[in-house]
Amino acid sequence: MILWHIYPIRCILVSQIIYSNFSSGILRLADHTTHKKTIAKSAGMVSIALMCSRVLGLVREQVFAGLFGAGFTYDSFVVAFRIPNLLRDLFGEGALSAAFVTVFSAYDSNRPQIDTWKLASNVLTFILILLSILTLTGIYFADSIVNLLASDFHTIPGKTELTIQLTRIMMPFLIFVSLSAVVMGILNTKRRFFIPALASSFFNIGSLVGGTSLAFILPHYGQPAIVGMAIGTLIGGALQLGGQIPALLKTGFRYKPLLKMNDPGLLRILKLMIPATVGLSATQINLFVNTNFAASCGDGAVSWLYYAFRLVQLPIGVFGVALSIAMLPVLAKQAAQKKITEMKETMVASLTMVFALTLPATAGLIILSEPIIRLIFEHGAFTAKDTFATAQTLSFFSIGLFAYSANKVLVPAFYALNKTQFPVIASFMAVIFNIIIVKLTIDQYQHLAIALSTSCTMLLNFIFLMVVLYKSMNGFSISYLVKGLFKILCATAALIVFLLVCSPFFISWFNGNILQQSIALFILISGAAGLYTLILMTLKLEELQSFTDKIKTRLLKRNP
Repeated sequence: MILWHIYPIRCILVSQIIYSNFSSGILRLADHTTHKKTIAKSAGMVSIALMCSRVLGLVREQVFAGLFGAGFTYDSFVVAFRIPNLLRDLFGEGALSAAFVTVFSAYDSNRPQIDTWKLASNVLTFILILLSILTLTGIYFADSIVNLLASDFHTIPGKTELTIQLTRIMMPFLIFVSLSAVVMGILNTKRRFFIPALASSFFNIGSLVGGTSLAFILPHYGQPAIVGMAIGTLIGGALQLGGQIPALLKTGFRYKPLLKMNDPGLLRILKLMIPATVGLSATQINLFVNTNFAASCGDGAVSWLYYAFRLVQLPIGVFGVALSIAMLPVLAKQAAQKKITEMKETMVASLTMVFALTLPATAGLIILSEPIIRLIFEHGAFTAKDTFATAQTLSFFSIGLFAYSANKVLVPAFYALNKTQFPVIASFMAVIFNIIIVKLTIDQYQHLAIALSTSCTMLLNFIFLMVVLYKSMNGFSISYLVKGLFKILCATAALIVFLLVCSPFFISWFNGNILQQSIALFILISGAAGLYTLILMTLKLEELQSFTDKIKTRLLKRNP
């Protein structure tokens, strides 16, 4: 039954796949510089790989929803998995990844190959030792950490104990995913983007197949099914790392067990990591605060927030993260070569792409939140009540979607300019505003206050980072951004009207069987996406016109 749901998911995401391919053309054709072509090609490949990962991730969440619903068991899993993920954001896809790519790119451009590979080996060894110590510490103090993170779980018998057990099982995931991030940084710097972006798919496949199998086997041996899913995350983490090794070996890299603490490259990475880690620690404080608040909102609140945020991460990952991954090595090289003008062009083009891709996605997710959640998750243990609660949460998260994605593009520019203090300041501002907003609204909105606060803080972060980056780069073409944004907003307004007018005609289908729900959403999303694209073409959005011209050229070449 779960496999059948892959088709509806693909239907839901058709417009995002079209936009993803569209993004590959924008930068390739908007400017004929080598760097923009590189980013466009890279972003296109990464978007395809990330789309695979996100779809597999949704299938994984479907399995969880079907088996465990939203409540006691899944609340425990979410909190337990969040603990290694708090550190993962620091050492995996956060401070370490950005700092390593910055330094490794400089080595790759300016130093002999042997020095570059020595740096990679040294960093891998250092990270392995450091994270092994952190993992063992987390396992030992799991009970204290869980009681601190979700103190209200103790009001439900057995919930805290289950969370502690799952935490101890999943803590080693931190090692796998952090080493994977370093390998990803090496491959991205060597312009090999597809396999690293596909690595998350390896994780989803491993955790889905291994976890689900163990979930059916372990209850026969006295263990709850959710323990099998926890072990599945370790299997997935190992595959995420191992799946990149063949591509890494093809670059010529051979790992050597080397640890040199006074190595200038390692010291520079650590120096870059310090302010970034402090900044990301603010993000982790936000997660801690939000998890604590969610745990106090009753059974199911943690699960509803997690399911909704996982869904809104789809466009963030495909658009924001794809561009961020593709941009960072290019921006680092441009900064090292003092090519500030090209950096400005890269930033403006990338932000235009973000707006063009995320604003219609925001509108679609808000208007169609309930039928989307019903189609994807309302099966097995996931009830109609869970659908309604998760859909409301998704709508609130979606408000800040464009800002969240834009921030993914803005932050690498600060790393490249070696001005990491500003994302740090922005992060701590977010902590303060988050606590204030949640405190003021949680009594009235309960778990929805957390989603609302997340969106508001992302919007504030975006405004702050845009202003500071504009001043740091001595300005960039705001007029180009505003002109493109006006056209995008006009097209998005038409998309909204289309969905509001047409959706009532499909209400009975939204409440029908899976096939009816799939067809209804496919028609609405395809129609909205087509209208949006048509209006942008009518308004002559430069990037879209360049993309369509390129398609025509390719077709003519194939059919002379």
